[in-house]
Amino acid sequence: MRFNFLNDFLALLFPQSCCLCKRSLFDFENQLCRLCQSKLPVTTYHLRPQNNDLAIKVYGLTHASNVMSFLRFTKKGMSQKLLHQLKYRNRPELGQVLGKLYGQRLLESGFQADWDGILAVPLHPLKEKRRGYNQSFQFAMGLGAVLDIKVVQSLKRPHFTSTQTKKSRLERIKNVEGVFSISSGEEIKGKSLLLVDDVMTTGATLAACANKLIEAGAVQVDLAVIAAGK
Repeated sequence: MRFNFLNDFLALLFPQSCCLCKRSLFDFENQLCRLCQSKLPVTTYHLRPQNNDLAIKVYGLTHASNVMSFLRFTKKGMSQKLLHQLKYRNRPELGQVLGKLYGQRLLESGFQADWDGILAVPLHPLKEKRRGYNQSFQFAMGLGAVLDIKVVQSLKRPHFTSTQTKKSRLERIKNVEGVFSISSGEEIKGKSLLLVDDVMTTGATLAACANKLIEAGAVQVDLAVIAAGK
């Protein structure tokens, strides 16, 4: 009772606000108000997961079966603002909220039975320690909660790499060669997996991870991100 009273008191002093419009949230809202949720630039890639511009991006880089994105990425748009809040404003719960929102769409489209496990593109341990969490793992946790699928952490990133931000497509591909490893193949071999990340630019990072999973014996690897653009 005392703990609940303290939480209520703190909520009055420091009300939770929507990470986009900054309006105070109602008790039934989390991270995003309902109005901003309704305005999200949601894509329909999950309805044509093998026939979209993201699938074309990774063609020739990896043998991913389905390629999807929850949101359409636009510079200075809602999706970029969300990613900035998630990565740099200490909002790990936002990743889970976005995962649950997308998970519901995937559930309604019948994807639940497609995967044995969900994996997130890992951060290097030093980078994750500095940030406090892996934003892609938070997204995976939200997806797993709705789809009732285990989130697997067998994919590791033991090698530190420089940022991909200002690199060309070829430079990005070379930058992630040999970066990832598998800690345990038991949850990979013979499995159908969903590999997730926060954003797809060229697809080089996702492709490198997917290839490592396929090498470890995964029978199918699908890709999904929070946001991506052409």
